[in-house]
Amino acid sequence: MNRRRIDLNADVGESFGAFSMGQDEHILPWITSANIACGYHGGDPQTILRTVKMAVQHRVHVGAHPSLPDLLGFGRRMMQISPEEIYSIIIDQLGSLHAFAHVCGTTLHHVKPHGALYNMSAQDEEVADAIAKAVYDFQSDLILVGLAQSKSIQAAKKYGLRVAEEVFADRTYQADGTLTPRTSPHAMIHDVKQAVNQVLQIVMEKKVQTINEAIIPMHGDTVCIHGDHPQATLLVKQLHRTLRAKGIELKGME
Repeated sequence: MNRRRIDLNADVGESFGAFSMGQDEHILPWITSANIACGYHGGDPQTILRTVKMAVQHRVHVGAHPSLPDLLGFGRRMMQISPEEIYSIIIDQLGSLHAFAHVCGTTLHHVKPHGALYNMSAQDEEVADAIAKAVYDFQSDLILVGLAQSKSIQAAKKYGLRVAEEVFADRTYQADGTLTPRTSPHAMIHDVKQAVNQVLQIVMEKKVQTINEAIIPMHGDTVCIHGDHPQATLLVKQLHRTLRAKGIELKGME
């Protein structure tokens, strides 16, 4: 992708029942792609419908954000799960989002796994293959979003899927290009200026500074802002304005 163009995505629709998560209504006007929870880690039917409607209102691409079946752990706990079961739960969650998108007059645009499933697919070939095959079998023109330079991207390309290599505004990186585990106190970037500068470094210089201050190559097609980040709204606004001021076009993944 042209280095002067980038997609901004956010994980949204993660509230469940009486429990509110994220700042969706404030974030959606500033992004170009929305990853909407499908009910396995967050998101109930009313939340999903409301979130899809807001995405349509703001002309934001609608994507599925499937997870391991771990509502209590918000999809962030590792699980022993077979490739066959992964395939099935992906199909189930894509079907759910497809239905909501259909009644709202839009279509699914992309798929981005959530939490532990995302991290597993970045490093485990069998997990990555199961997800890619499920996406391909469900709708072969969907874009599969995965950690930049990871096994999830390789698996998607094997099936001929379009891919978007994802980088992060609010997460730190390790020397091997993977994200710092959330169990580390330094996994998240809380300072908005630091997060914006990290994105600028990736988009404009194609590199990133790791947690141990090394500089490694890094390419991204889409930048993630986590909807549950305490300063998500401030971060996405500042990122949007700074990128545009630098002459970088904000455009959905293709």
